[in-house]
Amino acid sequence: MIRRLGLTAGLLVAAITLVLPAVLDDSALAVYILLGLAAMVTVGVSLLMGYAGQVSLGQGAFYAIGAYTAALLTLAGVPPLVGLLAAPAAAALSALIIGTPLLRLRGHHLAFATLAMQLILLSLAGQLEFTGGDIGLQGIPQFSVGGFEAIGASVYAYMTWAGLALVMLITHNVITSRPGRALRALATSETAAASSGIPVGRYKLVVFALSATFAGLAGGIYCFYTGYVAPSSFPVLISIQYIVMAVVGGLGTIWGAVVGATAITLLVQGLDLLAALPGMPTYAPSVLSYAVYALVLIVVVLFMPHGLVPAISRRLPRALTRRR
Repeated sequence: MIRRLGLTAGLLVAAITLVLPAVLDDSALAVYILLGLAAMVTVGVSLLMGYAGQVSLGQGAFYAIGAYTAALLTLAGVPPLVGLLAAPAAAALSALIIGTPLLRLRGHHLAFATLAMQLILLSLAGQLEFTGGDIGLQGIPQFSVGGFEAIGASVYAYMTWAGLALVMLITHNVITSRPGRALRALATSETAAASSGIPVGRYKLVVFALSATFAGLAGGIYCFYTGYVAPSSFPVLISIQYIVMAVVGGLGTIWGAVVGATAITLLVQGLDLLAALPGMPTYAPSVLSYAVYALVLIVVVLFMPHGLVPAISRRLPRALTRRR
C-alpha cells in the first residue's frame, strides 16, 4: 500500500513537473527554474551531510565554479554543450583538490573552512580580470546543441528538471549500492567504519566531489539561463540556504532535498514580496531571510528533528492503519 502511494505520488510529481513550464508565465518560471537548481545542489548537500556526516558551508563556491567555467568556455568560443559538461567536471576537480586537506577537519572546523573557501573564491572572482571582476561576465550565449538553441524560459525549465532527475537517479544508485551502505556506517561512526575496513578518507573525498559535481551542473545551467554571472550571484547566504533546505526536508533523503528546496524557495519568494512593499527598509530582504531561516530551523529541530519527509513517512502508515 505504501509503495503504491509512493509510486502514485512520484508519477503525479513527474506529470506536474512536465506540465508547469507550459502554463507558467516568465516570472513564475524564473522561480520554478531557481527552485530546481536549488534542489539539485541540495541533493548533494543531503548526501554529504546525511550519509558522509560532513558539514559544508561552501556549496555555493562549487555552484559558482560551475557557472564561471561554463561562461568562460562559451565566451571563448567553445560549444555551449562542452561548457555545460565541463561545469560539473571543474567543480568535481576543485572539490578533489580542496577536499584533500580540508576533509582532515571535522565538525564546525570543516564548516568554517568551507565557508572560508567560498569567501576566498568570491574575493578572487571580484578582483581577477578574466572573471570580469565585480562586474562579472555578461553576454553569455544561449545554450545550443547543433541547430537547436534554447530560447525561452520553458526550455531552461525542462533542462533544469532533467538535470535534477539525473542527479536524483545517480544519488539513488549510490545510496542503494555497497558504497552507500559503507557511507551510512561512516556517518554513524568514522572509527567503527575504519575498523571495519572502510577507507574513510577516500569515501569522504568522493562524496564531497560528487556533491560538488551536482552543484557545478546547476551552476552551468544557471549561467546559460541568466546570461550573466558575477560574485554577487553567489553570496554566502546561498550556501546557508542549501543547508537549511536539506535539514528542513530531511538529511539523507533524496525527496527530502526536493521538498526542502521547494518549501524554502517559495518562502523566500514570499519574503521578497513582503520586503518590496512600500515603506520597507532596503535591508529588509536580508534581515527577513536570516530571521526566518533561524525560526524555521528551530521549529524543525524541535518538532521534526529528522525533517519533513521522514516525519510524513512515519506518520502516514499510522494514519492509514487507524483508518482501517
